[in-house]
Amino acid sequence: MNFSLFIAKRIRSQKGSSFSKVITRIAIGSIALGIAALIISMAIFEGFKQTILDKIVSQTGHIQILKFDMNNSFETSPLSTQREFYEQLKNQDYISHIQPYTQKPVLLRTDEDLMGLVLKGVDNQYDTVSFKKNLIEGRFIHFDTSNYSKEIVISQSIKDKLRLKIGDDLLAFFLQDPPRQRKLEVVGIYQTGIEDFDERLVYCDQGLLQRLNSWGDTLVGGYEVFFNDYDDFNNIDAIYDEMESNSDYDMYLQKVTNTFAHFFEWFSMVNKNVTIFLSVILFVALFNVISVLLILITERVTMIGMLKALGATSSQILKIFFQNGLVILWKGILIGNVIGVLFCLAQDTFKFIPLDIETYYMSSVPISWNIPLILMLNFGIITLVLFILWIPSIFISRIKPIRAIRFD
Repeated sequence: MNFSLFIAKRIRSQKGSSFSKVITRIAIGSIALGIAALIISMAIFEGFKQTILDKIVSQTGHIQILKFDMNNSFETSPLSTQREFYEQLKNQDYISHIQPYTQKPVLLRTDEDLMGLVLKGVDNQYDTVSFKKNLIEGRFIHFDTSNYSKEIVISQSIKDKLRLKIGDDLLAFFLQDPPRQRKLEVVGIYQTGIEDFDERLVYCDQGLLQRLNSWGDTLVGGYEVFFNDYDDFNNIDAIYDEMESNSDYDMYLQKVTNTFAHFFEWFSMVNKNVTIFLSVILFVALFNVISVLLILITERVTMIGMLKALGATSSQILKIFFQNGLVILWKGILIGNVIGVLFCLAQDTFKFIPLDIETYYMSSVPISWNIPLILMLNFGIITLVLFILWIPSIFISRIKPIRAIRFD
């Protein structure tokens, strides 16, 4: 058996002082808590970011294509669907889906209330799978191929303000020349928690708005473009530039990172704060490991002196404490991963930590299972701690056998 490994096992098997046991447990606990805090913090932060981005992108796409004009109202200007640009765009590898839409201001009136909103018309190309994640009651619009549907989907906020429920009818007034009105039926309720959508948007059949605008089937208000990699915002600028260079002269392209710049600025700020927080946790855990090793070495100064007097090298003695440090490290990492993963699993399953949706845009603390990131965190900590474990070699190399034997 290896000399250093044999001595290390003997040291661990001995009862030792109660003080050394306490500090060893503290070291294991600090590593475990550090690992757990890192896993939980990253899972929650990624969950927050992922949930908000999913809500935003599901409503707007990564890039919107609009008609270039001086219109600053909520009403979209007509774009022809019969363009070569759209067909070229669909064939790009980075594009997963393109869907048309049209917007038009509207006054919705019930028997007791009146509210100014924006109708967003969509058709059967609309990505209802993503939208249904935010659908909390009822269903989405059933599109009629022979005529436009008179069904609408409203937000929970609009429902409360107009005191509506599923199946209710209401009148929609359109301020145009000549003014028009339509009777519409509420079939679904959605909730994103984001005011830009919940306080303003009502979903309807795009055919209704095309009929009101006298556009026909070949004109729409714009297009929403979705990337294959739903979360790939690193390449959005490059894709935007490529799309813009190939677009027609009367088109205007709008990135989601510009439309909702305040969210992305907030992500950047929170990311910096999380980095600082995690760095502090990591520093404390590493400091505790070094402190424990130095204390264990101090307790064994006489043993070190005797081993040196018997011919053991500083390198062999260092390996003894290095191996004991590895045991502390592995126990801490194992316990920390178990705590972190179990906490995240419990929160993801039972959602026992609720949130105010109006403040945080979601009803409970979200969890994102980024397994590669968890593995990277573990690998990074193991690498760093392995490097730190060699620091006590400086102390061991300076111990003189004669002085060490007299240390007691």
